[in-house]
This record gives sequence, structure tokens and C-alpha cells, in this order.
Amino acid sequence: MEEAGLAVERDAWGNLFGRLAGSDPAAGELWTGSHLDTVPAGGRFDGALGVVAGLEAVRRLEAPASTVAVVAFRDEEGSVYAPGCLGSRARCGLVGRGDLEALGLPPQTAGADLPAVFVEAHIEQGPILERTGVPLGIVTSISGQARGTIEFTGVPRHAGTTPMDAREDALCSAAEFVLLARDAAAGIEGAVATVGKLVVEPGAANVVPARVTLTVDARAPDQSRLEALLEAIGAELAVTPPVAMDVTVTHVLGEEIERLGLPPRELASGAGHDAGILAASGVQAGMLFVRSVGGVSHAPEERTSPEDIAFCVEVLAATLGRLAG
Repeated sequence: MEEAGLAVERDAWGNLFGRLAGSDPAAGELWTGSHLDTVPAGGRFDGALGVVAGLEAVRRLEAPASTVAVVAFRDEEGSVYAPGCLGSRARCGLVGRGDLEALGLPPQTAGADLPAVFVEAHIEQGPILERTGVPLGIVTSISGQARGTIEFTGVPRHAGTTPMDAREDALCSAAEFVLLARDAAAGIEGAVATVGKLVVEPGAANVVPARVTLTVDARAPDQSRLEALLEAIGAELAVTPPVAMDVTVTHVLGEEIERLGLPPRELASGAGHDAGILAASGVQAGMLFVRSVGGVSHAPEERTSPEDIAFCVEVLAATLGRLAG
């Protein structure tokens, strides 16, 4: 950032900023960037691409009216502080005082200044762009999420002496729910549902399971589909509503993609991102997805081609130039 001539600062929560001063001090700031952290044994493109591409894009700007900042948000993945997006949520005043103090951070919960516009570039982390043969995608929304833990109870009995018609098997009930969640999501376009963890008790090979605790993660691109998914699953879960990206930002991204002779493919993001946090806090936010080779992410094999990254930087730089004036 310093080598690019940007003024560097770190805020109270560990978010890193590099600013290119604009000619109009009254104009609201424009931010671009993402995060640098990753999951354990993750790849090197998730998050980092958005910071590096943002830095390269800002280096190409000449005398913008608005101040433009490249930002690296802290702990987006939640590997340090669940449920993730610590830096952007803290900046928006969405982290409680007690949680901040427990992390050794300033217990300021009112947030701080936010940009007028935020544009985040990020790898897709999925196979849609590759399947359709396009390098870039325009994110229309961050999918809503519903998460929770569900417990199924049965009666522990001897596995060899208890007839099948006399059993109350908690694992069988849990298995029925897993398939119900799968089928519910499969019947709603763009929806997904995952049971990622099961704990079976007492956990002995010769005892009928007495209790099963499982986690469920259900997601859908918009509120109506999320509500339909939750109704079909029939479980009480904690809901994070979907967030739409700003139509002005997405329109400019689409025009710049078309300017390169590429199709402007629109898609929802199934994963959460810092752009969603800022958008929910009133910032005009947009996201540019870059094709993931094989749809692989959160793994060492994560890769995005240099050619696609070059397209990303070109579109991002042109978009920032237009939005910054």
C-alpha cells in the first residue's frame, strides 16, 4: 500500500486501510477490498484476491473525486472469532461490548465511519461460472442463512435383544431429518441445506442410539425462498436474512464486463462476505465474482487463472473510476 502511494492506517479492530485521497473532500469515500485470513488448510485466493486486485485497481486510478481506499478486513472466516466477519461487523457497530473486551479490542460498539460505496472482488468458490464458461460474475445478493442445532431422543436398549419393532432409535429419526432437509433444498431453486455434524449417544456399537444432536445450515438467495425452505424443513433455526447488492453498482459492473466483450452473468452468493455486512448497514455495496477452477475453495487446491484475474482487475479499476468520479 505504501509503495502504491497510499496513506496507510489500521482501525481499532485491526482492519487495514490504504487510502488514495480524492479531489473532493465532501464526497463520500469509496472502498474496495476483502480479507486476508483463510480457514485452516485453506487456499490462497479466497479473500486475498480481492485485496490484491483492489490494490492493483486503485493504482490505476488517476485523480478521483472521491477518496478511494483498499481495505483488508480482519477475521472474515471466523477462525478466530465465530461467526466471522469480525472486522466489518465491528466497523459497523454490530459486535457487542463484552465480545470485544474478550478479544482484547476496544469496547466501542457504535461503529465508525463507513464508505458511501463498497465494491468487493472475490473468487466464486463454486462451479457456476466454470459450468457456464464465463470468467466473471455479478453478485445480485448474499443468500440468507438459517443455522441451528437439533436434538433427537430415543431409548437406549441392547442392540442384540431388542426387536426392530420395539425400538425408539434416535439416529433413525435424525437420518429421516437429514434426507428431509436435502429434499427440501433440492426442490427450491438456488437453495441448499447441509447437516455437517452429528453426535450420537451413547455411541456404542451394541446400544440403540438414545440421543442424536446435529447441526443444520440452510440457505436461499432471497427471503421468499428462505421462508419456503424453512417451512419445508420444519425446524426452528436462527436466521440471517438475505442481503441484496446495490443495483447501481451491479449495473456499472455489468457494463464494464460487457465492455470487455464478456457476458454479464448474474448469480447469488451462497457464502457470506464482508460486502453483505456493509450492505445491511446501508452502504451501496456490490460484488464481482471471479471463476474458481473446478469450483474448489477452502482447500489447498483452490485456484483462479491469471487470465481471469486480469479480467477482474480491468473491470474493477474501470468500475472504481466511474463510481469515484
